[in-house]
Amino acid sequence: MFDILVYLFENYVHADACPEPAQLARKLTAAGFEEEEITEALEWLSGLRQLSDGERPAQFSRAGSLRIYSDDEQIRLGMECRGFLLFLENAGILDSECREMIVERALALGETEIELENLKVIVLMVLWQQDRPINGLILDELLNESEEDEEQQQAPFAVH
Repeated sequence: MFDILVYLFENYVHADACPEPAQLARKLTAAGFEEEEITEALEWLSGLRQLSDGERPAQFSRAGSLRIYSDDEQIRLGMECRGFLLFLENAGILDSECREMIVERALALGETEIELENLKVIVLMVLWQQDRPINGLILDELLNESEEDEEQQQAPFAVH
């Protein structure tokens, strides 16, 4: 599913440019993605669109406030993921509303523990859906990790 999400980001500059689900499914099939992955990605994207289009409080928290994660959130979003979200907030990339959308979409995966590289794709997709500008360095951080992992899997003994 995450390969599809990255594919969408790379091929559609804005989320609004993305075709309707039925047409998108055909395009993804033509691009070589499996039907099960496509269905999963489209359902996840539908949830993201609903979050983006829904009414939200004007302010989730005040500047300088601290997000306390529930026990379930702490388990599923390990220390590395929570630290990354805090880093992005402190860098001014995320506000509390965007962070909460990311947390909700991460938990919607239903996975026991979210891996950091998957969380980075979720961050990328939420920023994309919100049509927020993404700093080039942050974009590199969000995309390069998965590319480096693929290179290491292909050549585990190569020197990088």
